[in-house]
Amino acid sequence: MKMISSRRRAMQGAIAFAVMACVPAMGWAEGGSLTDIKKRGQLTVGTEAAYEPYEFVEDGKVVGYGRDILEHMAGKLGVKLVQLNLPFQGLLPGLMSRKFDFVATSVGITEERAKRFAFSAPVGIVHSMLAVKASNGAIAKPEDAVGKTVGTQMGSMAQPMIQDFERELKAKQGKGFAELKLFQGYPDVGVALSNGTLDIGVVPSNVLSVQMRRQPGVFRTIGEVGQPRLLAWVAHPQDPEIRTFINQTLAELRESGKLAELQKKWFGAPLDLPTTGYLPAGAL
Repeated sequence: MKMISSRRRAMQGAIAFAVMACVPAMGWAEGGSLTDIKKRGQLTVGTEAAYEPYEFVEDGKVVGYGRDILEHMAGKLGVKLVQLNLPFQGLLPGLMSRKFDFVATSVGITEERAKRFAFSAPVGIVHSMLAVKASNGAIAKPEDAVGKTVGTQMGSMAQPMIQDFERELKAKQGKGFAELKLFQGYPDVGVALSNGTLDIGVVPSNVLSVQMRRQPGVFRTIGEVGQPRLLAWVAHPQDPEIRTFINQTLAELRESGKLAELQKKWFGAPLDLPTTGYLPAGAL
């Protein structure tokens, strides 16, 4: 699942509409087969580069874990890589209109999407992590959240998860948090955690890993809530060869150890990703 709030999605919707309205005029015509890609000499993918460290913009360029994998794929095909940075809402419609060869951004695998789009093997996973200040020795496990001030991003996937967790605490221990604070963005959660406004922050694992890398020794984790959500790339449902190519390349990278190396580079440690059974019932 892509950990972006509905608020953010709504704001991006109008942008996506505007961008996709311009797409036909740009004359893109991608998708099909590997032969098509090699004939064009160009692998064109759609990306929303706003989800660090998976894919994000740095010094005007799209970089990140996904970018490294894509460069390997383009090299394998012997073609140029063109990574289009578009709003998330425009990616799957653009794929169906064959504006690019596949979607290479962190798309959450859901039952509904999997019935319409050809998901690759997972490239990532998101956990809703519970973080505290490293100096706070009084909170050691999720159950210690009773009577504490907890916060997360408003409208995020983490919000219902932490609300469910509080209901579990109330059922087992008779009481829940002192307060649940909701913030506009995850950076606000980090600031509140740093200045002591919050005792516990609920943050996506990838966001937290970036923050902990930039501020080593400031935060530590005490556990997670809810179920992790797998992230994958998406091919056109009529392009099975392209999905197979993505999956075969990921498998090669995994077997060679290169994928774990990239995960350590961008996330600080290898990701625990399933290689089978990751698609829900009824998936393409």
